[in-house]
Amino acid sequence: MRIMKRIRLDISRAALTVVALVALTACGRGGGQFTMRGAVLATEDLETADWPRLAHEMGINTLGTHITPDQVLRFWQSERGRRFERDCRRYGILVEHELHAMSALLPRSLFSLDSTMFRMDEHGRRTADFNCCASSARALDTIASRAKWYAQRLPATNHRYYFWLDDGAPVCHCPDCAELTPSEQALMIENRMLDSIRTSDPRAMLAHLAYYSSLEAPRHVTPREGIFLEFAPFQRRLDRPLTDSLAEVAGIGCNARNLEYLRQNLEVFPVETAVVLDYWLDVSMASGWKKPAVELPWRGDVFRADLATYAAQGIRNVTSFAVYMDSAYFAAYPDKTCLREYGQALSQFRRP
Repeated sequence: MRIMKRIRLDISRAALTVVALVALTACGRGGGQFTMRGAVLATEDLETADWPRLAHEMGINTLGTHITPDQVLRFWQSERGRRFERDCRRYGILVEHELHAMSALLPRSLFSLDSTMFRMDEHGRRTADFNCCASSARALDTIASRAKWYAQRLPATNHRYYFWLDDGAPVCHCPDCAELTPSEQALMIENRMLDSIRTSDPRAMLAHLAYYSSLEAPRHVTPREGIFLEFAPFQRRLDRPLTDSLAEVAGIGCNARNLEYLRQNLEVFPVETAVVLDYWLDVSMASGWKKPAVELPWRGDVFRADLATYAAQGIRNVTSFAVYMDSAYFAAYPDKTCLREYGQALSQFRRP
């Protein structure tokens, strides 16, 4: 039985590799590589590992800093951060900042001054636990003003900004917000932020993060010009390709369900500017968000199959979390095959 199971697994992996190679070969008849070939790192990773040089060597052309605005700002203003910026410029690496931002944009301390800026829970109580009231003009003014403040101090060399809502957290249920989905509430906030940021950076673009509860495409709120889709299929299995309808995720569905969400969102947001933020390189996820980190269970066959899938949808911009890839990680696991294959596949990919 064990032998038969192993044979089936080997056949499955071989078939997956063939599918990916066929798609890659078909794309080789025209078109070009992915425009954005990125990696997202926490400031702790950037402080200890020479990521600008590594990105340059591996064919990665965009680095995203992470996690919160204040963490990134402290790094950015430090000597190590200034060296990081200089090295990225020297190697031609674009820099952006992908941020869990809501608590910084609407400080929880403001709850005592005006609780209506904060979300109402399902029981009708205002709470400062997560996010905001998307229908509060004062909340949106505060968030937009602070987003501009951070954008001025954390400029993105590609003019793409990322100020995310609280990670997978509840949104507002007040009478004015109750009929709005999480993605629609997020888009209301993002539209207001972009208006403000563009007063200092007229070329600014701002991400609408489709992730977790906001995967559903917004239908009753229209994105401003300059809002781009950032699609992050957190609810997936990384040992199977995104197209696999049998790759079940407990209590959620299957990998392929994410594709339907992506297609719905691409009916609302321009495909030309859309960004996929996936988890192929995410050591933090593989480690259960606890250190010491485990070695990344890299599946190059799955990654290449996913690239073909995203390219078929017209996606040109791809990045991946690579959090926990710091100096301690590379000392413990010096083999960089995953990064080499990642950058090479993105750089050499050809679309029809």
